[in-house]
Amino acid sequence: MRRAAALFAAVLLASAPPAVVSSAWAEPPPAPDRPLIDPAQEARARALFGDIRCVVCQHESIADSPAGIAADLRGLVREQIAAGKTDNEIKDDLIRRYGDYVLFQPPVRIGTWLLWFGPFALAAGAGMVLVLRARRRGTAEAAPLTAEEERALAELTADDENA
Repeated sequence: MRRAAALFAAVLLASAPPAVVSSAWAEPPPAPDRPLIDPAQEARARALFGDIRCVVCQHESIADSPAGIAADLRGLVREQIAAGKTDNEIKDDLIRRYGDYVLFQPPVRIGTWLLWFGPFALAAGAGMVLVLRARRRGTAEAAPLTAEEERALAELTADDENA
């Protein structure tokens, strides 16, 4: 009997449209946000939401992301604000959990030095190479004209003066 039920379920899933099957496995929608009672604390939380990257979407802040983890992060930030933590303490906790990438503007450290200054160093290096190559090219002297070339040049300039 169990085999028949399992076979029947497999046939139903195989014949169902892809949208129905994928929605069956989709993440449930997150619970609605519960704003903080104190308007100043809620404003502080919303300001922090814009600085924190959704770890699933990666291109959206947790304020804009519909992902469940973003809702969890919003709740966590609100809890920590209600507990009296500062913005830096909250950001440090998130960095501890998820790494520097969780912030849209990661801190400048030895580990992130290349991320912050690497493009400028690369552009400066390329500029130096171009300047050095241009200087080398400019210092090459032209060979003196031969007697035949001087005669031809004199003829050309004489024709220009007569015309």
